[in-house]
Amino acid sequence: MIIESSRRPEEAALREVVAAGDYYLGKVNAGQYFRILDLEGNQAADTLFFNADNPGERYSATDTIREQGNVYLTAGSVLRSNDNRPMLEIVADTCGRHDTLGGACATESNTVRYDLEKRCMHACRDSWMLAIAERPEFALSKRDITHNINFFMNVPVTEAGGLTFADGISGAGKYVELRAEMDVLVLISNCPQLNNPCNAYNPTPIEFLVWEA
Repeated sequence: MIIESSRRPEEAALREVVAAGDYYLGKVNAGQYFRILDLEGNQAADTLFFNADNPGERYSATDTIREQGNVYLTAGSVLRSNDNRPMLEIVADTCGRHDTLGGACATESNTVRYDLEKRCMHACRDSWMLAIAERPEFALSKRDITHNINFFMNVPVTEAGGLTFADGISGAGKYVELRAEMDVLVLISNCPQLNNPCNAYNPTPIEFLVWEA
């Protein structure tokens, strides 16, 4: 569902550009709004969410898909935790749908999907591991890296029930905007993948913006 936001970028309390292959890790308070902006189009933002007061409670694809009856996310979707509590709601979306099944790229999946020589390539799980190592104040560990959302990524489900990784459906300037229903930690890997058509084989920056409640 395409819904535009009335929030203006120049009024945001925080604006941070995240380079391709880099990460963002920060806290968003309950009631605040934040936007992930696809600056140049067809980028993928692999994102994890945690309860800021108890990181053991985290975004759950299983609970979210079950409760909304849809494998894709868009405006109106409520993102639920592994305790089946609302964590965030997508309040605006100019892309149309976002993947919650395909998972994040890793050295292991790069090897399986593409070639043994791709194992050494930078992957989203590498960015997450770097984030939790460089930001110990958030008390996240490797065990906390579980279900993620692939904002802007196009992963159609086949008639046989499989997944395909297809060309992106986002474009320059498209965004997804969410409202936090609890204090959350947001961990984004701006995907560095060079082998997946989701970003037209050309990883580009995204922007992260936050507005006060």
